[in-house]
Amino acid sequence: MSKNIFEKLLWSIALPGFGQYLNGKYFKGTVLLILELLINTQSHFNQIILMSFHGEMSEAIKHANYQWLMFYPCLYFFAMWDAVKDAGGGKDPISFLPYVLTAFFVTVGLIFSSKLVIFGVLLGPVWLPMLFVFPGAALGVMIKKIINKQSLKTIP
Repeated sequence: MSKNIFEKLLWSIALPGFGQYLNGKYFKGTVLLILELLINTQSHFNQIILMSFHGEMSEAIKHANYQWLMFYPCLYFFAMWDAVKDAGGGKDPISFLPYVLTAFFVTVGLIFSSKLVIFGVLLGPVWLPMLFVFPGAALGVMIKKIINKQSLKTIP
């Protein structure tokens, strides 16, 4: 990944829409930024993050508006993939796969975040979905490699 592409990925991780601004896609960046602010506000995400950092998981769960929060992973990972693709990365036809599977796994982590206890710890709506990034990304990269390997075998 080139420095330019990596920079846009990191800005997109910081805030959805920023990578698009750097790519000169101002309308798309503005739409993503407005959606991020809407979802963030309606889901009480910043409040949930603060509570989670202070170890107040039960309070974070009570304050979370899961109906809105469930939109966040897809928006977040789409914005990252789109910033990378528009910056010239992701030339592989299935380059989206790690992003899609990570969004899916993070959403599943969010679904179970109010109930799933790991080693006696309730991780809540911030830490459990973040933990689910790793299997989602790993599975996405593995499947992408398998598909690409199979594609190379079929080329005469």
